[in-house]
Amino acid sequence: MTRHLIIGTRGSRLALIQTGLVADALRKLDPKLAIKVKTIVTKGDTNTAPIPLDTIGKAWFTAEIEQALTNGEIDLAVHSLKDIPPEAPAGLVHLPVLERADPRDVLVSKTGAKLAGLPHGALIGTDSLRRTALLLHYRTDLRVESVRGNVETRLRKLETDAYDAIILAAAGLERLGRLHEVTEFLDPATFVPATGQGVLSVEIAAGNQQLLDLVKQLQHAPTLAAVEAEQAFTGIIGGGCKLPIGCYANISHNWISINAVIGSGDARTATIDSTEGPAAQALALAQTLAHQLRAAEMKA
Repeated sequence: MTRHLIIGTRGSRLALIQTGLVADALRKLDPKLAIKVKTIVTKGDTNTAPIPLDTIGKAWFTAEIEQALTNGEIDLAVHSLKDIPPEAPAGLVHLPVLERADPRDVLVSKTGAKLAGLPHGALIGTDSLRRTALLLHYRTDLRVESVRGNVETRLRKLETDAYDAIILAAAGLERLGRLHEVTEFLDPATFVPATGQGVLSVEIAAGNQQLLDLVKQLQHAPTLAAVEAEQAFTGIIGGGCKLPIGCYANISHNWISINAVIGSGDARTATIDSTEGPAAQALALAQTLAHQLRAAEMKA
């Protein structure tokens, strides 16, 4: 018997590619699935004013999709984990799925210059307070301004506008087949990625147990464990706060390393720290690191 599923997503090329990855994985689990993709326009898609995204809230890009889930218009939604609020609305759940793609941030510059080689006072485009704080941590002379739009729009703006460089996620460029445009891959130990960067998330109604059981089969155990550690860090700092924060956990051979950053409210400074230990202690290590970083930031 054929089962029908409707997946909701934003309409950008990257969002559709990511949705396709999940749809293909679901079809491998159940070849009888008939999957339809429904594109949904969100507030963040229609409002392109130059407002830093960290200040307006991630719900700008999810509210309409989540309403469609709640109304039963779609069965599940696919998001980039780093771009969704830390807590799902009542009645919905987030499930990290598939193996993590490259978690790093990358620099794409107009002239091919790397971060250290950009001219004094160079103009960098990003909408992330975390990226702003890290850029200014390493180069206080840089000018950082908002650059709105999807990945392809931002790459066009790099060519046509006054930006010397922009910062993007490697995972998005890889999925778009544009990784060759990267000027520099930024070390995640020092230029700490956002929580969940490179990971896809499926959002489902909490009461849909059959679909939950199916989607859970798409979860990749090391990726899930790393994300849980990163979210434990974020939970201590406050996932909904306006501070620039980032956390990246990497698990290898039952050992976990965690790198994290907290920036000041104005994104002018950043405090970076790390820890490592047995993977079985991942949550405790992440929570301890969060307390240490929060205390260090308060003293800064």
